[in-house]
Amino acid sequence: MAARSWNVAIVGALGMVGSEMIRTLERRNFPVAELRPLDLPANEGREIEFRDQKVRTRAAMEQNFRGIDIALFSAGATASLDLAPKAVGQGAVVVDNSSAWRMDPNCPLVVPEVNARDLDRHKGIIANPNCSTIQMVVVLKPIHDRARIRRVVVSTYQATTGAGNKGSLALERESMQFCRDGTAVEPQGFQYQIAFNVIPHIDVFQEGGYTKEEYKMANETKKIMGDDSIRLTATCVRVPVFYGHSEAVNIETETKISPEEARGLLEESPSVIVLDDPQNLKYPMPIMTDQQDATYVGRIREDFSIDNGLNLWIVANNIRKGAALNAVQIAEELVRRNLLASTGA
Repeated sequence: MAARSWNVAIVGALGMVGSEMIRTLERRNFPVAELRPLDLPANEGREIEFRDQKVRTRAAMEQNFRGIDIALFSAGATASLDLAPKAVGQGAVVVDNSSAWRMDPNCPLVVPEVNARDLDRHKGIIANPNCSTIQMVVVLKPIHDRARIRRVVVSTYQATTGAGNKGSLALERESMQFCRDGTAVEPQGFQYQIAFNVIPHIDVFQEGGYTKEEYKMANETKKIMGDDSIRLTATCVRVPVFYGHSEAVNIETETKISPEEARGLLEESPSVIVLDDPQNLKYPMPIMTDQQDATYVGRIREDFSIDNGLNLWIVANNIRKGAALNAVQIAEELVRRNLLASTGA
């Protein structure tokens, strides 16, 4: 019997993450029968390339989900709130990259290496977590299973592409202008100049002086790890880097775990690369994540200020593992677990 293939829609197909979703489907040889790129009505008819063929973009509207088995969304929360239920109504299973459904108790929030079993209870919509949360929990999960993490303190150093095309364009244009003129430049994508600067502000400020991004990391980590007792505090910072989010993570565990044991656990994790040889200047950096799917971890060392503490440095490509790759991995798990609504082609 021939293997099944599936009709896949990409919502926001012309955006940075949507385009990477398409490349990821091709790179990982996902069994696509028909690829249906969907975007703004103004972009209808624009062509994208998939498996050496030209495919025309359609408008993202309800009728264009007919016959779709899997719909990968990366078009923002407003579009997802409107269109995801309509796609489900047409028979599709939705994997949504926005914040719209992440904390909905009826929607699994999934990182396949951590909580793939949560897919078994999906009701049509599955949420893709925040990019900075994804790479952190991939590393924390093996340690939590061994020693139970009680508290996390994380500071993020997030690339400009976390804000989409406008973020990378702002860094490029501001850098060129600053180098040419030698003076401060007008911000072109963020609250302040991002070129040669860092901005301790991602998303909107909320209660207690924290940003929405910082609350996302706390709330999403508990849901993904399935443990509301984990205490987490975050400071999220935008840095002048195109690709690759970095995180300084301090954890306190219930039982003591040595840096050597933590390295051993992480070396056994198939999606993690341990790069931890500071004596030879080997440690993860965002420049290493270009065109890479793995999550890198290094600078694993004991926190001498508490009894059961570790410090870690985690880096991953925010567009790949932080968004497009994780969504496609969810789709792969749906196929593997026979959790799609239709029988496929």
